[in-house]
Amino acid sequence: MLFQGQAFILLFLPVTLALYYAAAGSRTLRQIVAVAASLVFYGFWDVRFVPLLAGLTLANWLFGRWHIANPRRDWAAIGIALNLATLGVFKFTNFFAASFAAVLGATAPSFDIILPLGISFFTFQKISYLMDVRRGDRHAYGLLDFFMFVTFFPQLVAGPIVRHNEIIAQFATDPRRAEMWENLSRGLALFCIGAAKKLLIADHVSEVADRLFAQAAAGPLGAAEAWGAAWAFTLQIYFDFSGYSDMAIGLALMFGLRLPYNFDAPYRATSIRDFWRRWHMTLSRFLRDYLYIPLGGNRGGGLLQARNVVVTMLLAGLWHGAAWTFVAWGGLHGVALAINGAWQRAGLRMPAVMGWALTLLFVMAGWVLFRAPDFATAITIWRGMAGLEGLGGVKLDHLAAFLAGSAAALLGPTSQQAALMRLRPAPWLAVPVGVALLLLILQSGTRAPSEFIYFQF
Repeated sequence: MLFQGQAFILLFLPVTLALYYAAAGSRTLRQIVAVAASLVFYGFWDVRFVPLLAGLTLANWLFGRWHIANPRRDWAAIGIALNLATLGVFKFTNFFAASFAAVLGATAPSFDIILPLGISFFTFQKISYLMDVRRGDRHAYGLLDFFMFVTFFPQLVAGPIVRHNEIIAQFATDPRRAEMWENLSRGLALFCIGAAKKLLIADHVSEVADRLFAQAAAGPLGAAEAWGAAWAFTLQIYFDFSGYSDMAIGLALMFGLRLPYNFDAPYRATSIRDFWRRWHMTLSRFLRDYLYIPLGGNRGGGLLQARNVVVTMLLAGLWHGAAWTFVAWGGLHGVALAINGAWQRAGLRMPAVMGWALTLLFVMAGWVLFRAPDFATAITIWRGMAGLEGLGGVKLDHLAAFLAGSAAALLGPTSQQAALMRLRPAPWLAVPVGVALLLLILQSGTRAPSEFIYFQF
């Protein structure tokens, strides 16, 4: 069930909202509604994985409580190991088997393992809680609170990666409070913006990206085609993932809950460090607090800092996908971050416009490796971008989506600023927002549903 799908918008969401607000007078009842709806939502994808989600959630809740009661047994570490082992089995078994087989020159075995939707996100969410408990956090939540924290459907399958101390305290607040109608209207407006990003931009430019990357897998590309491929995927991944995040944040707000922001105009960044402060912000915080800092962070000399950031980004690349192209993509960003850090420690400066241009070019080149099915395809596109295969020509279908996407990414307010800060509640806004939602519903029915890119991670 996709957020932008007609079944979700016309059936699941209104029914869930109606039941949630009907039970709003009782904290327990409204949370039962939210958890039950979330399990139904997750089961719609593959009901076989609902017991896995529920079982891991129960186990993590128990490990957290046991550790708080008896820290010497280090129950939290056992729970973290369980989460990592589960993620490793489902996501990386075939990858590591194929890698070892390649080293040994043997035939790689193939294990019939289906990746549970959202496992990378909800395992990181539980790991962050157990890491905090292991560091001395004494929050022993009730079972219902913990289940809602993990399974709440807006952020369950692709984030934002929400921390326990960012949302569980909000569960006690009655959603029918004074700002209820403002939350519903702003949440719906942000949901519509996110749906527009996905349906009107990401899904259209993806057709060009898919076509050009397929051509690159078959043979060389001219400069125009190569840059068209890079531009298309640069827009696709941003509007696909930020569109999902906008819809998730908007949906949560409609239930009276605030999720952390996940994007802040990343393509306007003037350095690679600035980019990672703006892109997938909740993952960046997770990597910083639970990986980079424990490795040593900024302590020690420049070489130690460089090592820490490269290792962090290599693991971040592996988290994104079980392929060496993702590891290499993470490594490239790690090296760039290390160079950026050395540049700043040396007291060097660069004009903002030049910093922005270099950052965006590097990010685009990196997205080629992220999207390519193998290194050969990425190299083909990079050769084309460098002009080594001639100028060539390219037909950019959906030019309006390219232009609108580029303008939105580089100019004007962000979607959160527009919907949550600048938009002033007024009765007349109900008409354009309602019309926009109707048009988006109609648009979603004109083609086969397209899953979000980050669902595969």
